[in-house]
Order: sequence, then structure tokens, then C-alpha cells
Amino acid sequence: MQRSATSRLSVTVSIVSHGHLELALPLLQQLDTYSHTVIDRVLLTINIPEKSDLADLALRFPVDVINNRQPKGFGANHNHAFLACKAPWFLILNPDIRLTADVLGPLVTRADAKSGLLAPRIIEPGKMAPENHRALITPKEILSRHSRHYQSPAVPVWIPGMFMLFRSKTFAEINGFDERFFMYGEDFDICARARLAGWQLQVDENLRAIHDARRASHKSHRHLYWHVASLLKVWMSAAFWRYRKLCRYSASI
Repeated sequence: MQRSATSRLSVTVSIVSHGHLELALPLLQQLDTYSHTVIDRVLLTINIPEKSDLADLALRFPVDVINNRQPKGFGANHNHAFLACKAPWFLILNPDIRLTADVLGPLVTRADAKSGLLAPRIIEPGKMAPENHRALITPKEILSRHSRHYQSPAVPVWIPGMFMLFRSKTFAEINGFDERFFMYGEDFDICARARLAGWQLQVDENLRAIHDARRASHKSHRHLYWHVASLLKVWMSAAFWRYRKLCRYSASI
């Protein structure tokens, strides 16, 4: 995957709107308030037709709007945005992420040399504790998530797609998202392939971002279908079985 040369600024941000630009506007303002000094530009993809007039926003970084002729999947949209990335870091954000402080600066500053993908802890509105770290996705793990005996891993096996800060070198090395996943599953898959390529996942336990989760797969038959189909693709992939073996080996040493 080819991209432009690196600039002096740190982070290119990719946000995709699926007809809910009103969710992205407060996020753009929060990025400007807290993290404008480390943002090179924001790439805003309009995946389905909607008004995208940003003229009234006084932002200290450029926003490049990408209008799709046809809707694309999650991974395809961000892969396309990455082609315009000139920064050493590539941040994928859901438009319903909310920030109350600078998260990007500390993440970049504290990044370990072998960390290819970083994230803060994610909190949902009205909850005090952050979301559990993600475990290896298996049928048994999914069925046991709501059990009182369920124990989440101390470190994440994968990082969910609502907030993924990639080292651009890592994203390019593993050729970005696998576009066979239209929606759901692509975040686990790219984490697995990054780890198999020798990169680490790094979550900063002291940083927080808020996610106003919509849980579309719980309400929409179409989203539920995409979710189930993606899980089957995950479990049928070579990356899943190789990563499962790596996780078991890492747990044994």
C-alpha cells in the first residue's frame, strides 16, 4: 500500500460518516480544542449522500472531504483515506467518539518502539469503569461474556475499531484492512495480522475516550447479518488460527 511522504506533524485522522455528520461535528471541534497541535489533517469520508458544509467550523487543521459515489465498507473507506496520509500516525475514529482532554499527544509521546497500534481506554456514557479489554473471539468467549464468572484479559488481544491509532508504517506493512469484511470483524483481523507481523498493541490505561455506542447489530437485522457473517469469516481465516496459536504461546511463557 503506497502513500505520500511523511510530514512534520504527527497524526492524520480518518472519520467516516454514514449519514450522521451531526455526530462528527462535535468530534471535530473537540479534536481542535484538545489536539490540534499534533493533527496534520482530517480525512472525512461521506459514505452516503448528505450535506457536508463545514464552512462554519473554525478549525486549526484542514478537513479534506471525500464524497463516495457508492457506499463502501468500514475497511475500504479507511484504506482509501490512508492513501492521502502524510503523517507517521494514522488515526481511525468513529464519529460518535467524544473527548474531554488531549489523548493523541500522550499516546504518540508514550508509544513504545514496537507498538504498531495504540488506543486509550474506552468508556460508555453513564458508566464509571472502562470497557473490558477484548479477549480472543471464539464462540465460547461470546457466549460467556455476560456471565458473572467472565474474566477479561489483563491486556487486550485486539482493539475495537472505534479508536485505532496506527503507526503508518504498520498500516502500510500489513496492507491495511482486509476489505472482504464489509462491517464488523475487520478490527480483530487487522490486530491479529499486526501482531503476527511482530507489532505490539498498546493501550494507555491512564487515558480515556467516550464512546456513545449505538449497538446497531442489536437492533437491525441487516447489521446482525453482517456481524454473524463477519464472525464466520474471522474463524475461517488463516490469520485467526495463527493468532490463536500465538496467544496460547504467549500465555504459556
